[in-house]
Amino acid sequence: MAEHLNNNATTVTGKTCGICLEDSKDPLDLPCGHSFCHGCLGEWRSRYGVEEEMRSKCPICRAKIPPSKEMVTMLFACRAKKQELEDDNAISSEAYRSACRLLAQAEKEVGADWDGVTVLEDNNDRQTVFMPDYIIMAIRKGDIKSVLRWINSNRAEDRANATAGAEIMGMSVFMLASVYNNSTLMTLLLQLGANVDGRSSSGATAIGLMSCDYAFQCGDDVGSTVRLLLSWGASFFTDRGGSREECSNMARRNGLHHLADLMVSELGGRRCEIINLSSRPELNGMTCVADQYLPDSDQYRVTLETKSKEVLVLGPDNLKRRDRTPEDCGYYIEFKNGRTVRHDFDFSEECQAFVAALNNSGEKQPAVTEESKAAAEQAAAELLAELGLDDSPNESSSCRKAKTSKKKTRGKKKK
Repeated sequence: MAEHLNNNATTVTGKTCGICLEDSKDPLDLPCGHSFCHGCLGEWRSRYGVEEEMRSKCPICRAKIPPSKEMVTMLFACRAKKQELEDDNAISSEAYRSACRLLAQAEKEVGADWDGVTVLEDNNDRQTVFMPDYIIMAIRKGDIKSVLRWINSNRAEDRANATAGAEIMGMSVFMLASVYNNSTLMTLLLQLGANVDGRSSSGATAIGLMSCDYAFQCGDDVGSTVRLLLSWGASFFTDRGGSREECSNMARRNGLHHLADLMVSELGGRRCEIINLSSRPELNGMTCVADQYLPDSDQYRVTLETKSKEVLVLGPDNLKRRDRTPEDCGYYIEFKNGRTVRHDFDFSEECQAFVAALNNSGEKQPAVTEESKAAAEQAAAELLAELGLDDSPNESSSCRKAKTSKKKTRGKKKK
């Protein structure tokens, strides 16, 4: 996990990490009194559960480490799902059996001796913002306008990283956009500062969701979604699924061999800066995207981030990873009057200047009017059905609904 640490981690002088024995970076204080770097403790035990009993205890004194917020959220979500199925008298269904298995796992990870109150807090976390139910409904419907209005109505809060409640596994607004394969909304959220590696309470990430059948069944454009995530620096984690191997294997099983090759390579799908190119020195410093990995020659087919979109074949020695950021995104997507406008530039500096000018303009969008609570609750319930434990092993409910919707649309006669 250390490779995924924030480079801007705060070092606290006077507090020594009990693992690395250096000044703590983003320190976490355990109830037993020992303090550790956020990253060091993360390597000792995951925020999303532990596989070994020893890792649920302090590395120094072996006192019990309280469960994290994520583990507790997962526990509550599993309990809520089980109760919901019991209320629906569905205790003989496979969904109920699966919910019981997940609840047993969550209870094991939280621990039978948990006091029901104490959780491991992240000292440097910003206050969590919860998205209202009508925003969940808006994401499900692809209503980008409502989502952006809600985010921009209070920029003092980090609404681009807002999360759903425990009943939807604490998924972020960005993760929900990825669930519905809405690459436009995903890009807009990333430009607003959404965390591409944000996790749900179960430890899932947006790119980790690509390693499940759901993504390939419901998204014809899953390859574009994966490439978008990679160009913004999405990481592969191994502690809770969604590893590089799992994602690439799922792509290969679904016949997307070029995508699988892309994910297993070091720079595949990444945004890069061209370096040390003696044959065309004028291109050094320019940015490109590694669209395809050529395993036979260990080279990449890249597309320049210019209006011409020139395609080259370059080796890894001529490429340096340069992930997109809100300030250096390479191209910019605007959403105005219900329409998407893409701005391309010949140089990264032009894009940076464009973004800076927009940020300094101070333009704000109007606040959103409250939607019907009943409709929002219904949307949240439907989302749970789509993400969770449906009765069909071969096809997810959202796919069936999409197909049904298309049939109804085709069946309508023009008046």
